Amino acid sequence: MEYINIALAKGRLARETIDLLSEVGIQFNGWSEKSRKLIFEEAEHKLKIVLVKANDVPTYVEKGAADVGIVGKDTLLEKAADVYEIMDLGFGKCKFAVAGLNQVHLASYHKLTVATKYPNVAKDHFYKKGIAVDTIYLNGSVELAPLMGLSDVIVDIVETGRTLKENGLKVIEDITDISAKLIVNKASFKTKSERIHQLVNDMRNVLAAKGEGERAGTYQS
Repeated sequence: MEYINIALAKGRLARETIDLLSEVGIQFNGWSEKSRKLIFEEAEHKLKIVLVKANDVPTYVEKGAADVGIVGKDTLLEKAADVYEIMDLGFGKCKFAVAGLNQVHLASYHKLTVATKYPNVAKDHFYKKGIAVDTIYLNGSVELAPLMGLSDVIVDIVETGRTLKENGLKVIEDITDISAKLIVNKASFKTKSERIHQLVNDMRNVLAAKGEGERAGTYQS
């Protein structure tokens, strides 16, 4: 029997996923956040987890290097990978938002300069609003951009809003809620259908008992 490979984003999502799988009865011996290993196996259920950067999870799943992936909706929206989005896992909750200085009024701009790690999300959001934008890609500390006159606003992930507030920024408008999603390679969903369905159902049952998560229902079986 072939292994099912699961790509996980390093950090919090990996930790919460490992905890969830443990509740399902799947234990990865040797797993530790401090370990530098990138692959962990569970021989009884023939499962393998592969730790990668969040941005790479959709790529591993789309290209078939991983059968299943767990990653934030923010990454899925930005990457637009050709995968099945199977289930909302209910953790890793935050939101996409437009933020800026207090005097910013979006309706007054013919064209906005937007600093962001998520240019595709930003362009799509403002296109739907009929606002032209120039996007500036920044890899970190996007909050600095409006303060230094680099951009009019930012598009970023907001969890508590504390970082924005401490830097004199505010949320101007919300874009969409974000949480962890379970995605599946389209070919694997056919060739390993029964085992993937079993894994998904086991995880769903645990989440349902805890009152978390819901099925995304965006695939065809």
